[in-house]
Amino acid sequence: MSATQSNANSTHIWKFFRAGGFDQVRLESGADLMALDQLDQKLWVALACPTRGLEFDSKTLDLIDADKDGRIRAPDIIAATQWAGRCLQNPDELLKCSPSLSLSAFNDAIPEGKQLLSSARQILVNLGKKDATAITIDDTTDTTKIFAQTVFNGDGIVPADSAEDDAVKTVIGDVIACLGADTDRSGKPGVSQLRVDQFFLEAQAFTDWWKKAESDVSVFPLGDDTPAAYAAMKTVKAKIDDYFARCRLAAFDARALTAVNRQEAEYLALAAKDLTITASEIASFPLARIEAAKPLLLQDGLNPAWADAIGKFRALVLRPLLGEIPALPEADWAAITARFAGYESWFGAKAGAGVEKLGLQRVRQILSGNSREIITALIAKDKALEPEANSITAVDKLVRFHRDLYRLLNNFVSFQDFYRRREKAVFQLGTLYLDQRSCELCVRVDDAPKHAALAGLAKTFLAYCDLTRKSTGEKMTIAAAFTNGDSDNLMVGRNGIFYDRSGRDWDATITKIVDQPISIRQAFWAPYKKVVRIIEEQIAKRAAAADAASTEKLATAALSTEKAAVTGKAPDQKPKLDSGVIAALGVAAAGISGMIGGVVGAFLGLGLWMPLGVLGVLLLISGPSMVLAWLKLRQRNLGPILDANGWAVNARARINIPFGASLTNVAKLPPGTQRDLFDPFAEKKSPWKLWLLLFAMAGIAFGWWQGKFDQFLPSQLRSTTVLGANAPAYKPSVSNPGATNTAVGTGPPK
Repeated sequence: MSATQSNANSTHIWKFFRAGGFDQVRLESGADLMALDQLDQKLWVALACPTRGLEFDSKTLDLIDADKDGRIRAPDIIAATQWAGRCLQNPDELLKCSPSLSLSAFNDAIPEGKQLLSSARQILVNLGKKDATAITIDDTTDTTKIFAQTVFNGDGIVPADSAEDDAVKTVIGDVIACLGADTDRSGKPGVSQLRVDQFFLEAQAFTDWWKKAESDVSVFPLGDDTPAAYAAMKTVKAKIDDYFARCRLAAFDARALTAVNRQEAEYLALAAKDLTITASEIASFPLARIEAAKPLLLQDGLNPAWADAIGKFRALVLRPLLGEIPALPEADWAAITARFAGYESWFGAKAGAGVEKLGLQRVRQILSGNSREIITALIAKDKALEPEANSITAVDKLVRFHRDLYRLLNNFVSFQDFYRRREKAVFQLGTLYLDQRSCELCVRVDDAPKHAALAGLAKTFLAYCDLTRKSTGEKMTIAAAFTNGDSDNLMVGRNGIFYDRSGRDWDATITKIVDQPISIRQAFWAPYKKVVRIIEEQIAKRAAAADAASTEKLATAALSTEKAAVTGKAPDQKPKLDSGVIAALGVAAAGISGMIGGVVGAFLGLGLWMPLGVLGVLLLISGPSMVLAWLKLRQRNLGPILDANGWAVNARARINIPFGASLTNVAKLPPGTQRDLFDPFAEKKSPWKLWLLLFAMAGIAFGWWQGKFDQFLPSQLRSTTVLGANAPAYKPSVSNPGATNTAVGTGPPK
């Protein structure tokens, strides 16, 4: 089917709604559905989707999939919609999405609709509901129940009870017994024309094969006992041939006698084992002791593993042909095999083995009658009802479209179900509960690495989870989109619970993560968390290094003490003071104090604008991370997630921040909840810490008031500048008493 025509040629007036950042068609009437072929496919949200992996009736999808390739495309959707609309008096019926279809809704004004109505009524009659005014999916699904009371149902298969003659019923049973059965729509075993033809071909070949034996007296040298005698001879033939060949070799060269009788070492190896007379090691040895030109002794000296087989050969072959003989010469053996040559040739050309179990007499009896013609006529009679029976299948198709088609359109032509949030879309498998969140955008995945390669373009945080149900052994993989909260506690190996659309619970374990920003809130705190993480790592490294150094010093001290004890000299315990280290520490302290003073001075200098300064610093730190996250969150797109599953999404189906927050719900206390803020296991607050802090602050304030820090502080923060003449460190200028105050020790050195 060709693509739909452009909107310029459309005669239908469409309505659109905006969601996900793009315009989507609104399907509100049967007229909208019947005009889908006029809607430009550039305005369809999807152009194709798979028939599996969706929360949708797979049988309905298979009925829509016209070419049976496992994919549904826009032309399939159009064809299904127009067919269903034609078969109903009012296409608005499709908007009801009901599993029950009223008989009055069938469009009996057209031949196809009239046939569907007739078939629907026949279904109800077959089910014992002849007075029903509506037909349901339950009525049409079970074809076995529908055709249970029918003899002929149009499938070209006839069960035994379709024949009136008992002899024909028996023949149908024979066909099934020999070649297997075809299953009739009623659920009964039956036969098709192909199976009947095969049976009679096999039967004719079987009788022709037997005619050859009946016309050739050499085929059965022992009459009816020939098959059993031949089987007994066939069992020992290879072993007897081997015996006489070895005897001829020994006659040719006496040096071969020891070799053809097996070496003594082989017997010694066998003697070390637990043996039985049927052991395979013994059976592989010669039938009897080998000597030049020696006949085969039939009683004494036989290989015990072959005693029973030779005994049966004597009873069924030698005794009837040669009488009681103590030994079998090679010439007599050759004569015996020649006697069975005709039977062997005939038996090797066996034909009609499929009917052999019936026996020659029964097969000839069947061929002599007219059962084949009668069964063929019954199959033709059944096949003549095929159109009516197919209409019964079409009724099931129409009832399913009545229930499912409109819902599929709202998940294909538009994504109304997904964006309106009234019910889940067909690609949403269920809800994942993990890390105090519930994620509703969960899609089935067959190959996580392959899916992630394309789904990563969706700019969405995805957690791939393996799902298992231990009670049933079922397994499945999903990709869950986290669109609210943060990713601090989302990592491979974390466990959660997944509830599918049927309410069944699955154990979920994260196996792979596609990391993307989740929220602006996460981006705001990300720089600080990164700094804290770096500090923690550095502290851990320094602590480890200090611990190693301390351990080394203790080991060195212990070694020095041990040497001193040996030499009698006391170790030098006076620490050496490194003046360079002290100087470096002083410079560092001065630098840090200067930096802190500069920052504090700058803030104090802002005056009333100080809060804006704090805000500016926060924006300076968190701003770039937030802007980057905002840009990525604006690019979140559903398309790559579905395309990786075989969809052909035709639009940029965005997942913006508000919509993403609705797809992933963060845990919140219910309204009206009463909270007890007392935590019996909270860390105990020690008052000495507060007193220590207050004491330190008081000491710093006193030192500043005394002017002890003035030499380290900028002029704006010195006590003499802030307190003026009231500062204890204040000293008036000698040359100019009214000049700016100076502090003790702040001037140039004398």
